[in-house]
Amino acid sequence: MSGYTAHFKVWRGDVKGGDLEDFKVEVNDGEVVLDIIHRLQATQAPDLAVRWNCKAGKCGSCSAEINGRPRLMCMTRMSVFTPEETITVTPLRAFPVVRDLVTNVGFNYQKAREVPAFVPPPDLGPGEYRMMQEDVDRSQEFRKCIECFLCQDTCHVVRDHEENKTAFAGPRFLMRVAELDMHPLDAAEESGLDRKKTAQDEHGLGYCNITKCCTEVCPEGIKITDNALIPLKERAVDRKYDPLVWLGSKIRRRST
Repeated sequence: MSGYTAHFKVWRGDVKGGDLEDFKVEVNDGEVVLDIIHRLQATQAPDLAVRWNCKAGKCGSCSAEINGRPRLMCMTRMSVFTPEETITVTPLRAFPVVRDLVTNVGFNYQKAREVPAFVPPPDLGPGEYRMMQEDVDRSQEFRKCIECFLCQDTCHVVRDHEENKTAFAGPRFLMRVAELDMHPLDAAEESGLDRKKTAQDEHGLGYCNITKCCTEVCPEGIKITDNALIPLKERAVDRKYDPLVWLGSKIRRRST
């Protein structure tokens, strides 16, 4: 498509409030939304605040909501919109606005600190870790996360209920718990840490009702719901309600 003039509505404001501001801006072939935001900064709104870094879909910095959908601005091509379409760009709704398109995502770093780290096996030293390739493959998908926090933003448990933030870690960090729980070398249980129980009691796994909205917005295509959250829920339920699993855990604990 050759160059044309697009109609943009961009949210301008700060913690005290703000509103959408109209812009007419030039669009050229092959451009993405972040290109247009940069052109607005260069030509019409030099004080427009926006967070970005790599412009390659790998840093997760330029997260925003484009026509109401959480997306990376650098990965949203202008070719997916028609020239007549009004394109609205707003900050992530689930997090407090700092200014314009920049939000305070500190909530996510707080939740990251609450997830206990990998516990090394006590009988193995550095360089002695060995895993089956299928175990590596199982959790490798989750390591693709670029922490754009689009899944956190779109999750309605966080998005629509501010009061849930204290008790709910959100899909990104429940995925991290699931990754550690399925890690064959993680010795958390031997050290007295039950990741399935903490997922339920401390990270709010029960709040998730598997609508898959987190998976739908993930720019890395991680199947957060199907491959992390649902299996974690199943293991947590087995641990709590399956009488054979419960008995087995008691026997192991007593013998230890």
